[in-house]
Amino acid sequence: MKGIDVSRHNGAINWQCVKDAGIEFAILRAGFGKLVSQKDTTFEENYAEAKAVGIPVGAYWFSYATTVEEARQEAEICISILREKQFEFPIYFDLEDQRSLRTGKANCSAMVRAFCDALEQAGYWAGLYTSRSMLQTYIDEDIKSRYALWIAEWGSKLNYSGAVGIWQYSDKGKVDGITGSTDLDECYVDYPTQIREAGLNGYSAPVTNDAPANEQKTAEIILKIGNDVYKGTLTKA
Repeated sequence: MKGIDVSRHNGAINWQCVKDAGIEFAILRAGFGKLVSQKDTTFEENYAEAKAVGIPVGAYWFSYATTVEEARQEAEICISILREKQFEFPIYFDLEDQRSLRTGKANCSAMVRAFCDALEQAGYWAGLYTSRSMLQTYIDEDIKSRYALWIAEWGSKLNYSGAVGIWQYSDKGKVDGITGSTDLDECYVDYPTQIREAGLNGYSAPVTNDAPANEQKTAEIILKIGNDVYKGTLTKA
């Protein structure tokens, strides 16, 4: 799937033009930091207008955390902003700020776990966004297969052999409906289907009426009224 990721830095977006240009999904910045006032000023508009034209969306939270506790605080604010909405793509912890990275691999990995675990406990499909080089330098191996990965490496090839859900391959894309350059992405996982079926990201799990294979669906009855005997079969509704 061909996609984009956007924030207030992209300005006002004509989402119908974006869809007509062949864009199939969008990851929206919900905000940054650990204060509710740091909600992205275009998030509500981008969410409403992308959904209105049928573009499925996910979201990301730009982190400035340097401790596990700050990462948890960021997760709480992020969750409060996501409530009452539905997302067809994961919610990503955006780890790229140099202050965060300077805390080292063990702490960066712990912050990812703290943020993503909080999102999962709230019913969201959680993921990590970072560059390929940062992923290989600052992130523990278990995280790479534990959460959804959205990896940035601008160019014609992603030089990473592990499983990746989304690859951000350019920051200089041109898309109708967006003034200036925008980030371009490719997605390799059917997140919308999996998220809906799992009942995550604001969706309810589908209700099935399928009966167990060994459940009896009919019953033979005998009814006697006076001297008359009636026989028949009842079928379960």
